[in-house]
Amino acid sequence: MPTQTMSRCLLAVAATSLLVAIEASAQARNSGRDIGAGCASCHSQNIALGKIPSLAGLGNAELVARLIEFKSGRRAGTVMPQLAKGYTDEQIELVATWLSSESTK
Repeated sequence: MPTQTMSRCLLAVAATSLLVAIEASAQARNSGRDIGAGCASCHSQNIALGKIPSLAGLGNAELVARLIEFKSGRRAGTVMPQLAKGYTDEQIELVATWLSSESTK
């Protein structure tokens, strides 16, 4: 295969890989946002009352740690342990990333 043709093929593969990575990143952000929207229904700064804490100002690591604790049963709760068990570790990472970025806006 001539060098020029091989270079074009490699460039096409690289461009396609980049587009796939960008799309996957966008889908991940959307997944975090979609899950986080449900969290905000109880935990937003304007709604959280009494025993339901606001998530505003919590960082990514703290959110992940709390959700993993709920999921594993190490952290007590009423609804949160059941909800957390329904998410994969990847989904927990995505929602924590989204929530921590939203709480700084």
